[in-house]
Amino acid sequence: MMVNNDKIWAVIPAAGIGSRMRADRPKQYLDLEGKTILELTLERLALHPNIDSIILAIAKHDPWWPDVNLGIDCPIYVITGGQRRSDSVLNALSALDKNITANDPWILVHDAARPCVRHQDIDNMLAKLCQYQVGVVLGIPVRDTIKLVNMNDEIKKTVCRYNLWRASTPQIFRLRALMRSLQSAKQRKIIVTDDASAMELNGIYPKMIEGAQDNIKITVLKDLELANLYLQQQRKGI
Repeated sequence: MMVNNDKIWAVIPAAGIGSRMRADRPKQYLDLEGKTILELTLERLALHPNIDSIILAIAKHDPWWPDVNLGIDCPIYVITGGQRRSDSVLNALSALDKNITANDPWILVHDAARPCVRHQDIDNMLAKLCQYQVGVVLGIPVRDTIKLVNMNDEIKKTVCRYNLWRASTPQIFRLRALMRSLQSAKQRKIIVTDDASAMELNGIYPKMIEGAQDNIKITVLKDLELANLYLQQQRKGI
């Protein structure tokens, strides 16, 4: 469903090098089911009926992007990303702000390394925006026992997991509010690891929406096998 007849712009920060993967290229360009992870993520978002266009932030002089062959109709605009994820998102928002006629569109930010996001989860997020205009974040409630440890990995205490969530993406906010929040965090030299963190620093508190467990972020090599399994299950309707 469409939210207030507004366009939804997707932003994908993909300028990172993925050092934890220890591969010969950034993780978004690793092979998964015969395509790059980034291709699968772009295709998944492009096929959602409410996403009008995608802004992709890649590294300067990225040698792998020219070899990506996408067969999708959704417009994709490529801009240069920044040193950190938040810089790449901010660059994308700044470029969009200068080139759109819409007053203040919704922005859906999604990790390049999450190719398994389900359309149903995006639908649920867009539906919630009708009731909660501040913004929404996809995540999973913490169900494991949580331990706090010291620098030597010695357990100090068990942390109450009640009301704790693992935040993931997509995260959806209005363009101008998110841009101001990221600019403020950068000016204050505060490192934020997701967009909701920047909003929180500005006193804006989004709504958490529970998503599917298979919306994993590919971080290490073993995640590729798990993502492959999840994609196969999704095609079977599991």
